[in-house]
Amino acid sequence: MPLWLPAALIGGALQAWRTAVQRRVSRTLSVNAAGLVRYLYGLPVAVLLVVGYQYFVAPAPFPALGAWFLPFCLGGGIAQIIATNLLLMAFGERNFVVGTAYSKTEAVQSALLSVLLLGDHLSASTWTGIGFGVAGVMVLSTGGKRMSPLAFLRALGQPAARYGIASGFAFALTTIGIRAATQEVRTPDHIRAALIVLAVTVAVQTVLQGAYVYLREREQVARVFSEWRVAGQVGLMSSVASACWFTGFASAPVALVRIVGQIEVAFTMAFAHFYLGEKTSRSEVAGLVLVAIGVVLALVGSL
Repeated sequence: MPLWLPAALIGGALQAWRTAVQRRVSRTLSVNAAGLVRYLYGLPVAVLLVVGYQYFVAPAPFPALGAWFLPFCLGGGIAQIIATNLLLMAFGERNFVVGTAYSKTEAVQSALLSVLLLGDHLSASTWTGIGFGVAGVMVLSTGGKRMSPLAFLRALGQPAARYGIASGFAFALTTIGIRAATQEVRTPDHIRAALIVLAVTVAVQTVLQGAYVYLREREQVARVFSEWRVAGQVGLMSSVASACWFTGFASAPVALVRIVGQIEVAFTMAFAHFYLGEKTSRSEVAGLVLVAIGVVLALVGSL
């Protein structure tokens, strides 16, 4: 089994869990403060992961870093901060499942960007899978109602759609930046490269997001630390999930990893129902099923 496949599946499961918990934090914190807990509490975990792997799991000399390593980490980190904030804003417009589903247009956007910027090639089955994913998002965006093309375009202009789609684009840019950063780590070990990029990126994100919250929303700082019990869970799952995603990006085309990672929607439904107590409509189930079919087709095309 290729390394990227279990990495994408585990990353999707953990990301759904982390997002569900993070939404609970966002109910008592501002958007920026809720985003900060992901990095602040995830940084110690990221450092432990890279140190543990580097010196205990697979001891080896620390690899050299290319000249573009830090700029790519910085670019990917900033894009992820923007994407996370937009996703939390989407949650404020509609329920957890739909907010996440809008952001899943990232898979399509990642595919297009990877072809344009990285020169990746995708099979016909993979593109068909992307089409099913788009259809699923369309069903979710219309709430199962029959709409004319013009009315559908107007629906896409609603805040939830704008925030979610913009979040997907920012997440797609994140994947491009992270993959480029892993290629700047001079080692054939994809896990080692991914963990190094993770630690540096989360450190940069903590400084940037932390500085913004301290300067612009200082009253939120105390709340960030008072919510440490739930925020600690967010940080733990965020770093472990990112370690899986980054490993996938280091070892396979980003579009393929993200498309397969859409299996997250199945975990999203489960968390929304059992953890958040939200009701899921039949149209939302149908949309998510279409997305899941798209994932399967993409996986078949890759194999």
